[in-house]
Amino acid sequence: MIRPKRLYTFMIQSFLPVFFMTFFICLFIVLMQFLWKYVDEMVGKGLEMSVLFELFFYAALTMVPLALPLSILLASLMTFGNLGERLELLSIKAAGVSLLKVMRPLILLVSVIAVMAFFFQNDVLPKAQVKMWTLLYSMRQKSPELDIPEGVFYDQINGYNLYVQTKNRDKNRLEGMMIYDMSQGFDNAMIVMADSGRLKTTADKKHVILTLYSGESFENLKSERSNSYTNIPYRRETFSMKELLIAFDGNFNRLDDDMMASQYVGKNYSELRTSIDSLNVLVDSLGSDFSTRLKGSGYFGIHNENMPTDSAARARRLQREHDAALATNLDSLWLGENNQRRQLYVSRALERANTYKNNYEFNSITLSDKRTTIRRHEIELMKKFTLSLACIIFFFIGAPLGAIIRKGGLAVPIVVSVILFIIYYIIDNTGYKLARDGVWPVWQGIWLSSAVLMPLGIFLTSRATKDSAVLNLDLYADFFRHLFGRDKVRKVSHKEIVMAEMDMEVAEQKLVDLTSLCREFVANNKSLHYGAYWLRGYDTNAMRRLSDEIELFIAYTSETTNALITTKLMDYPVVIPDRILAPTRIKVLDVLAMIFVPVGLPIYWIAKHKYRTLIRQVEAVCSANEELAVLLQRAIRDNRK
Repeated sequence: MIRPKRLYTFMIQSFLPVFFMTFFICLFIVLMQFLWKYVDEMVGKGLEMSVLFELFFYAALTMVPLALPLSILLASLMTFGNLGERLELLSIKAAGVSLLKVMRPLILLVSVIAVMAFFFQNDVLPKAQVKMWTLLYSMRQKSPELDIPEGVFYDQINGYNLYVQTKNRDKNRLEGMMIYDMSQGFDNAMIVMADSGRLKTTADKKHVILTLYSGESFENLKSERSNSYTNIPYRRETFSMKELLIAFDGNFNRLDDDMMASQYVGKNYSELRTSIDSLNVLVDSLGSDFSTRLKGSGYFGIHNENMPTDSAARARRLQREHDAALATNLDSLWLGENNQRRQLYVSRALERANTYKNNYEFNSITLSDKRTTIRRHEIELMKKFTLSLACIIFFFIGAPLGAIIRKGGLAVPIVVSVILFIIYYIIDNTGYKLARDGVWPVWQGIWLSSAVLMPLGIFLTSRATKDSAVLNLDLYADFFRHLFGRDKVRKVSHKEIVMAEMDMEVAEQKLVDLTSLCREFVANNKSLHYGAYWLRGYDTNAMRRLSDEIELFIAYTSETTNALITTKLMDYPVVIPDRILAPTRIKVLDVLAMIFVPVGLPIYWIAKHKYRTLIRQVEAVCSANEELAVLLQRAIRDNRK
């Protein structure tokens, strides 16, 4: 019986609980985002809880493509961060197991998840999107729950505006009511004012019965005298009780799923391919038809119903019509007509031009809409693959990153994961919009985020397998200090226990030798002028020897338990000879750079600035030597006592 290796079982058991936890957390977060976005569609509609739970269920399924990559990134980061923090990963590597071999079972597991994600995108997600959008559109068309506020006009009943001054909840009565009935049109409006009233709905929830007490109504009767605008009859009525029956459908009417199933969001891979091919054929046929009609639409008012199909014959026909039009003296025809006829000609020409313009714009909009539909289908088609690839990419980012930072728990992994996912989301959303609007080809926009993050995953995996200090902040800080001309900070840690402590007198003699070497270097290496720099350059060998002597002295002197001496050693600058201080050492290139002043002069200025910095560092070493000599002499006297 073949059993998996214990290491592989351990890795899967470490990863799966974290993955399921992070997946449901991420899914809950994106579901809350969905709720905040569409809360206005749900609140105040009197919807049943079963309908809301059904909407949340389908919305959760549609949010899986957003939550799954983030959960894989966070789970892999936490898993390997926990292993590194507990030194388990170090123990595994000490046993001779490489990081890639540790990742092997999880690579296989994530690959299985990626394959399942494709089938989810292809088979489950279209149906869930159809159900979700159908429910949302049904909720939008449902009338709001009848809850008339106090002190403002309520206009959610079609054709009516209701005003209630106060509500007497003890007697279930509305007081100080004013009703504007516009259901028969503005000219036949009716205004009803009542001291109080009651409101209830019918059993089928399709009408509202409004019972009014002690009021008056005013109604225009313009429909009876439709031709008169000066004396419009009206009717005034005083009542002690009056009932109004108002049409108000308060039921939830679910739309048919077939409306959304025919859209791009409700199609699987094969259906999308079929729709794209059909739409491409349709666009090609429409474009060919529009071009044929355009070629035979007319030239200078001469219509070409019998335009030849042969290109050469068509060109000869158009040339004859053009010559005939030019042979006609249009100026003489225009001057021979009166102003009325001229105005008629201009109006007809403008009318014909507007007709052609509207026709061409309609044809252009038709083709543009079809191409937009094609792009929508192509985007949905490619999205079925991007989710699977994003899962794999995020694993190869999170796993090596967790092995590098070696921080478990939730704090650091969540911060890193959120930052990376925000970058991914911004890039992915930008590419989606560029593809949707036709600015970029669809495949470039949809695969942009994967193309950007894949090199990051490869780089982090390569660095993690070689145990490189990718996140060494001191290394990056020293790089930027050197880039902007700042001195590198020296760090010397204080030692409580020293195996072989330095000899104070030997250190004092080394200090004297180092001081004389520094002064000799400053005396022998003066600043060079432009020509001498390109022909000879600065003495980089002397710089390297001086730098090595300083580092050897620091290494020897740091072997002490004296805190004052250790602190003083941190005042020594880090002397690093810069490559720009020496030209290319290829004489031909040096001479060419010297002659070509626009290139040679800026480089010379930079080298001169670097050399001044180097001299300042050497002088700082001499100053630190003097202060350290005092400390060494004091330590020697204390030891002799």
